[in-house]
Amino acid sequence: MVVHIRGCNFSTGDSSLSSSNLSTVASLRDCPASQSPGGLSRTGHTVVAACLGFILVAGIFNNFLALLIFAKFRTLWTPINIILLNISLSDILVCVFGTPFSFAASLHGRWLIGEYGCKWYGFANSLFGIVSLVSLSVLSYERYTAVLCTSLVDISNFRKAWLCVGGSWLYSLFWTVPPILGWSSYGPEGPGTTCSVQWHLRSPTSISYVLCLFIFCLLLPLLLMVYSYGRILMAIRRVGKINLLAAQRREQHILAMVLSMVSCYMLCWMPYGIMALIATFGRSGLVTPLASVVPSVLAKFSTVVNPVVYVFFNNQVRAEGRVLMKADPESLSLLQMVPD
Repeated sequence: MVVHIRGCNFSTGDSSLSSSNLSTVASLRDCPASQSPGGLSRTGHTVVAACLGFILVAGIFNNFLALLIFAKFRTLWTPINIILLNISLSDILVCVFGTPFSFAASLHGRWLIGEYGCKWYGFANSLFGIVSLVSLSVLSYERYTAVLCTSLVDISNFRKAWLCVGGSWLYSLFWTVPPILGWSSYGPEGPGTTCSVQWHLRSPTSISYVLCLFIFCLLLPLLLMVYSYGRILMAIRRVGKINLLAAQRREQHILAMVLSMVSCYMLCWMPYGIMALIATFGRSGLVTPLASVVPSVLAKFSTVVNPVVYVFFNNQVRAEGRVLMKADPESLSLLQMVPD
């Protein structure tokens, strides 16, 4: 297969993934920005850098604020909120260990930290991203079980929550380590300013990995979310037959929450998954560098959206946040009256 970069042409082959990745990254690094590597103009790289800069600042701020609220107010340490904490942790790790490198690369119009930096970037972003995706689906299922469970929270619930957190990291490692060991690989993506799984490779191992990644790390979490939140809505409607007015208000609130959560998941992650499938099974060159940039940026935008939708829409967290921002100790007595 021949990869064309304006001013830089070089060949790669599936049988020598390591050497091809090295030559690819080296070529991207050596091409001057004025040659528009990957087909993006200087203006295009600047726009991408601006978007990534916003995601970097807003993602760190939103998730740091969420982590600060959780750290300051122990009343928030409930089983479900521990999973929320894990989502914020994985998102801020993406912002700290991933986004700065793609931001700097977009500013310069080329990848800056070499082959091993490219592999680290691809691995780290995949690891933290899948942890977030799995945690979102686990959170939806835990909320579903909480709606159906009338018993009080006990220590076993916390044990289960910590198992879910640990399980999300192990599950993510299970799917992100294989490219390092030879099942597919990590390398340059799109315009050459980011790195990810090599979607464009057509070897049987690469195709099988992309399929498994799409099914087990994107599609299944989505189906679990839809099932769990759908059952929550059905449960709320059954209660509505007893207390119509209160249930209608609650149902509207739950419906808005469900729509926002599922929509954000679809907006941020499905374009990236569909792009990966098209790049894998479509004709060569069908996914242009420009077309691949938008899904990649949307996936990173999830680090900004998740704290807003999942953390700050939580009544108790929002109340604690007001206390933190206003430093109003008297309102602490009201927090116990606010439902999770």
